[in-house]
Amino acid sequence: MLSIDQSLAKYTEAKRHLAGGVASSLRASMKPTPLYVRSAKGARLRDVDGNEYIDYLLAYGPLILGHAHDKLTDSILAAMRNGYTYGLQHDGEIQLADVLVDILPCAEKVALSGSGTEAVMLALRLARAHTGKRKVVRFIGHYHGWSDSIFTSFPGAGLQQTDTGGRSNRIPPGTSGQSENSLEDLILLPWNDADALEVALRTQAEDIAAVISEPVMCNSGCIMPKPGYLEALRRLTEELGIVLILDEVITGFRLGLGGAHGRFGINPDLVTIGKAMGGGIAISAVAGKADLMKHIDTAAVSHLGTLNGNSVATAAALTTIRELAANDGAAFTAMENLFVRLSSGIRRLLDKHGIRGVVNQIGPVFHMMFIDKTEVTDFDTFMLRDAGKYTEFAKLMLEEGVLLRPNGLWYISTVHEQPDIEATLHAIDRTLGKLK
Repeated sequence: MLSIDQSLAKYTEAKRHLAGGVASSLRASMKPTPLYVRSAKGARLRDVDGNEYIDYLLAYGPLILGHAHDKLTDSILAAMRNGYTYGLQHDGEIQLADVLVDILPCAEKVALSGSGTEAVMLALRLARAHTGKRKVVRFIGHYHGWSDSIFTSFPGAGLQQTDTGGRSNRIPPGTSGQSENSLEDLILLPWNDADALEVALRTQAEDIAAVISEPVMCNSGCIMPKPGYLEALRRLTEELGIVLILDEVITGFRLGLGGAHGRFGINPDLVTIGKAMGGGIAISAVAGKADLMKHIDTAAVSHLGTLNGNSVATAAALTTIRELAANDGAAFTAMENLFVRLSSGIRRLLDKHGIRGVVNQIGPVFHMMFIDKTEVTDFDTFMLRDAGKYTEFAKLMLEEGVLLRPNGLWYISTVHEQPDIEATLHAIDRTLGKLK
């Protein structure tokens, strides 16, 4: 039986003065309790009770180089010795901007920010300034941060399900206290439905500033775009004078150096990136066409942030990108190969134990779910999954020494190895036996 006495005690202690007991609401969803960490290195994490875990949570995505990566740590320490942040300019900003323009197919200019939420806010502001229009199309099941203007009720573990009171004509906010008026500019559509997309865009083009989309619906099942869907999205937005924003806060630097838009050959007008770019240090960016980014150049659009482009964050991003790019991006091939083995192994074990489930995998990310279907290719089907059963599965996997995100999304890092995969499959085999 897993001993978590110290984590339980610290969670109780934290709730005295830390609102919610955790620093981000999503973390409270972990069962049997939010864990407290003593140390982490490579692909392993150790909690305050002395338990060690193979980590597939990876801080919800940023730790693409794993924990306490030596070269990343050295670059961060070197930057810190010259000062943490200046509120002035430095070479790191120039170097990172040059690198991003070089490796991101859609990038002609970039703007640095601190989080994925901030990057999305800036991208939407640029789109509205550029088009003179105000409405934004977003898709059911996608996640674009927690700002009032884009956060809608989202069916993820630990996030509130808002009761709309039967107001089917209103978009439900994602949380209590959110300004519902801020959502009046949103048009909410089903994703992967090219017909619904075309009808909405053609009938409301004069009001629509932007369409924002995850290129892969990672947060809700790792669902791939249907063949031709992203191409139709690009063609329609281009034809109708609507800005296309691809939110690559998850997929950027995880599906390849050029992100999902590079992998799929789709060039959006703007792309938002974050998470893996900093290897665990907070940094994000908006990249895109110069004719949109010029609104920052002219100061028509204010781009603010005390810590934007600070020397520690830019050093971390430059080192992370350099590590990922080494040997012609061999790290991406290695991570994908390991996750192909792991996802295939999980499917075999589900069959072995007679448990219905689906694993949707692309590159070094996949979503595992318990569901009485052979495939999950749309959001409505994803919503039929047994989320409670997966939460129990994740809880049991902790006892086997494997740390998972409670909603079913798995990440891998460059430092995971084949023995980690084999140990994880043995743990899954034992856990599925208990789960039955």
